[in-house]
Amino acid sequence: MKAVILAGGLGTRLLPYTKTLPKPMLLLGKKPILEYVIKWIKKNGIRDIVLCVSYKRKKIESYFQDGKKFGVNIEYAISRKPLSTAGQLKTAEKFVNDTFVCVYGDSIFDFNLKNMILEHKRKKSSVTMSLYNYKFELKYGVIDTRKNGTITAWNEKPTINSKINMGCYVFDSEIFNFIPKNKQYGMDTVIKQIISKKKRVNSFVSKNTFIDIGSKEIYEETNRIYSKKNRRK
Repeated sequence: MKAVILAGGLGTRLLPYTKTLPKPMLLLGKKPILEYVIKWIKKNGIRDIVLCVSYKRKKIESYFQDGKKFGVNIEYAISRKPLSTAGQLKTAEKFVNDTFVCVYGDSIFDFNLKNMILEHKRKKSSVTMSLYNYKFELKYGVIDTRKNGTITAWNEKPTINSKINMGCYVFDSEIFNFIPKNKQYGMDTVIKQIISKKKRVNSFVSKNTFIDIGSKEIYEETNRIYSKKNRRK
């Protein structure tokens, strides 16, 4: 089995850090984000990896090369322009001909990927998505009303529970049939298409949280945490 890592985004929300580096190469402590992702994939028994690269790709290629230094085999799927998540995945089509894992290259995961793969195969799914039970408290009171405007309830700062997408998938290779070539295309659009075709889209709910390095603030805080860990060693 192979893992495809999407590592070609522009990272505009993390400027100025991404002015000279692609987002997956930003350091958390002493190592780039992408190295932690690859280490996690390897820990879960996958050693064949396809890196989908674009923006400042030479920084990634020169660091990871063929992957031997990290105990894996790395191939590169290259796009010349930003293609969004699914569009970027499409560039890996020629490297994949069976069930495979797909992950975002700017998130840190810590759940049992092996179990997710086993569940995908057991349920004969087309797609399995990793989800996390996310809880947050609204800052405001929520007021329930009838159509005529009559207030029926006041819920002060309720806690909302939602299952959110973690950005790790197990796909059958037929996924590529739903993605146009060389076009910006989001993963949400692809999943909605597959659901509309009555294909089985399964969920794997993780008890362990994840870190989405999606903003400058999150990156800075995560980097501080990892830097402290390194100093303790």
